[in-house]
Amino acid sequence: MESSIAAPNELSRSLKSRHVSMITFGGIIGAGLFVGSSTAIGNIGPAAVLSYAIAGFLVLLVMRMIAEMSIAMPGTQTFPDFARQGVGEWAGYMVGWLYWYFWVVVIAIEAIAGAKIINGWYPQLEVWQIGVVLMAVLTAINLMSAKSYGEFEFWFASTKVVAIIVFILVAGAYATGVTSPSGSTFANLTAHGGFAPAGVAAIFAGVATTIFSLCGAEIATLAAAESEEGSKTIANMTISVSLRILIFFVLSIFLIVSIVPWNEIEAGTSPFAHALRQMGYPGADLIMEGIVLVAVLSCLNSGIYITSRAMFGLARNGDAPQSCVKLSGARVPARAILIASLFSYFALAASILSPDQVFSFLVTSSGAIMLFIYILVAVAQLRLRARFEAEAPERLQVKMWLYPFGTWFAIAGMGGVLVMMALSPTSSKELWASMIVTAAFLLGYWAKTHFVSRSKDA
Repeated sequence: MESSIAAPNELSRSLKSRHVSMITFGGIIGAGLFVGSSTAIGNIGPAAVLSYAIAGFLVLLVMRMIAEMSIAMPGTQTFPDFARQGVGEWAGYMVGWLYWYFWVVVIAIEAIAGAKIINGWYPQLEVWQIGVVLMAVLTAINLMSAKSYGEFEFWFASTKVVAIIVFILVAGAYATGVTSPSGSTFANLTAHGGFAPAGVAAIFAGVATTIFSLCGAEIATLAAAESEEGSKTIANMTISVSLRILIFFVLSIFLIVSIVPWNEIEAGTSPFAHALRQMGYPGADLIMEGIVLVAVLSCLNSGIYITSRAMFGLARNGDAPQSCVKLSGARVPARAILIASLFSYFALAASILSPDQVFSFLVTSSGAIMLFIYILVAVAQLRLRARFEAEAPERLQVKMWLYPFGTWFAIAGMGGVLVMMALSPTSSKELWASMIVTAAFLLGYWAKTHFVSRSKDA
């Protein structure tokens, strides 16, 4: 029997492989796919499918790097710690806090998305009231135990996966002309201004938007600390799930722009619902609202879990309040969970009190953060790989593809996306806002190290 007294700061290992697999799906498949993809399609056209493919491939490369490091350093499971060991203390601090910030904003975004759906069913309830309740309920689930979170997430994510598979099968039959009364609909890919009506540059600039929807496969490495599975199983799962996610996203978006003229899709509405209406399915909006609500609750559930574990990891390395290391009787970092919820409540309040300034900045400033994080992780992999090859090559049981060229390609690809963001009138705001937040955390690290050094000298 495990003893919380013997190991007071050790997380429980109550998550099973099915939990970790679906947790990864849960963190990725959210409103960003079911609703947010409408913005990408509206800005890019049918070529949005290439933006998703490029973003997915870059994420897959990063996941391969994380898998390599996870197996080579079995005692170091979380990817912020890979950055810490490969680049330096400052990199671990930055990756951990930027990741925490990213998901705190996601929690608020998903809570608002879910609240708006329920508000459409029950207009007598205010959006902010529903959002508060949703966050409170899922915070309570996370406080219960890691297993309770994993079980809820398993069923949430399973529903989303089944929905996407069914959509791909139904839409595939329609697009190929099997169920369509007018035959194949693939002409929509080029019939309305061409395949890339906004130009090639929009495809690459759109990667920054679409990569936001694909982030989350790295959750498996955070969940590994509470899993019964070994690091190799978790690492391989990260790769396989990432590949499946890439296929799901690209296929579903491809079929949507094949069935529906891209210029008929309205930003902020579900292109999945539009496609179902086009195919003649009654109640398409209600069906998609239900699926999107499940997806939102799943992402919200995962977001609370991720932010708490990220802060727990930061605290163990002395980069966050030490109170966040303490675990509850259920072996969960309760204080870290509550702090994450508190900041998300602040973001939720900002969406009501200052939607065009504070909340707009929070959303905008998260746009490029994952690219910054992934680049630091890639640099860490370059350095750690060289170290392992020189000192302990037997640790490299899983290797990055085409090293070092595969890693440099990923870095160049993500750097290229940042350049395209800087050149885009719309995306440049996200880049600069993300840089402001990054600079603020760098200043925080400087203040922390300066304070610590002065305290030691005193």
